[in-house]
Amino acid sequence: MSDVAVQIARRVLLPVALLFAVMVGLGLLVTRVLTHTWPFTVEDAVNREFAGDRSSGWNDVSLVFSTLASTQMIVVVTVLAALVLRLVLHRWREPIFLCAAVSAQALIFLFTTMVIDRNRPAVEHMDASPPTSSFPSGHTSAATALYVGLAVLLALRARSTPAKVTWWTLLVLVPVGVAVTRMYRGMHHPSDVVASFVNGGTCVAIMARAVLDRTLTWGRANLSLSRPGDDVTPAGAPAN
Repeated sequence: MSDVAVQIARRVLLPVALLFAVMVGLGLLVTRVLTHTWPFTVEDAVNREFAGDRSSGWNDVSLVFSTLASTQMIVVVTVLAALVLRLVLHRWREPIFLCAAVSAQALIFLFTTMVIDRNRPAVEHMDASPPTSSFPSGHTSAATALYVGLAVLLALRARSTPAKVTWWTLLVLVPVGVAVTRMYRGMHHPSDVVASFVNGGTCVAIMARAVLDRTLTWGRANLSLSRPGDDVTPAGAPAN
């Protein structure tokens, strides 16, 4: 087996497989072990509270956030962002990171819903229910991977602390808004969206370590992710 294959297995496949196991474990705890334990005993009350506070104005706002995290929008934004990153930076490292984070969370979400069977909240649903389990929230997980991933990339390129804070604030608010929206619209329990933050956020961390950290090598091939002469910048350090 080549050095690159070994590194991919160790830095990507193994962490993703472990995250899948964690997500399944969380799902089993929520749906079978801790169903009669606080705070899971008050989840239905939270969903009823959201449903009782609906109004035409908030319905419109929730639709915007829900649309931002729809499958079609996530795919379009990911592809466009990857193309822009490639054209502007002239390398593959950042586009690969973003696409890999979004793809990994999607796979973990899909396989987790195949194992965990959880009904949607017992309130009126404002969206059509897809044929998947309520655990975890696909919208929230995808939004976390995409928009937090973009926040990481833009913060790394930012030249000042205020700029970094601005990017993080604006982009992290999107998955938070999506999570609230999905509960407001009656599509997910609170624990569904919390688990989705774990899924999306961990996928970003896994891919950042595997792809963005230039102090790590991928064997002699090094995947040609950077242009010759690029500065060696560890993940999390500002790029000038």
